Amino acid sequence: MASAEPLAAPPRQTIESLLMAASRGMRRAYDNRLAGLGLKLSEAFLLAHVHTRGPMTQTQLAEGLGIGRAATGALIDALERKELVERSAQAGDRRVWLVASTGRASPVVDEVAALDSALRDELWTGISRAERRQLSEILLRLQGNLAAILNDQI
Repeated sequence: MASAEPLAAPPRQTIESLLMAASRGMRRAYDNRLAGLGLKLSEAFLLAHVHTRGPMTQTQLAEGLGIGRAATGALIDALERKELVERSAQAGDRRVWLVASTGRASPVVDEVAALDSALRDELWTGISRAERRQLSEILLRLQGNLAAILNDQI
């Protein structure tokens, strides 16, 4: 099924370009809000993930966040420098490191959650719960289509 707007539509008028622009804008908004905590969105996401779920390996973190191991390692390094996570050898296999949040992480994670909640309220101003639910359902179907396309390319 073809998109309602052709590829030759004016810039920022196709659904695809609007989705990409909205995604970039949301990331910038989160990064701007999190800057006061000295974090970027990807760092905050990893920190909250490991803080909530407990110690895990870099591979488990990468899979849980849907990013590569190298990118995950860079995020862990940055958070480790900020003393928000720490690595420790896994019992029984010294080649594997577990990543855990530190005692300093808990108040930071609480602040991240508060910032997230406030920004979500602002982002969805004027958009009803029913509209958000419908958008979510559509985006999930779009992700399914994307997964099929990407699997065909492998």
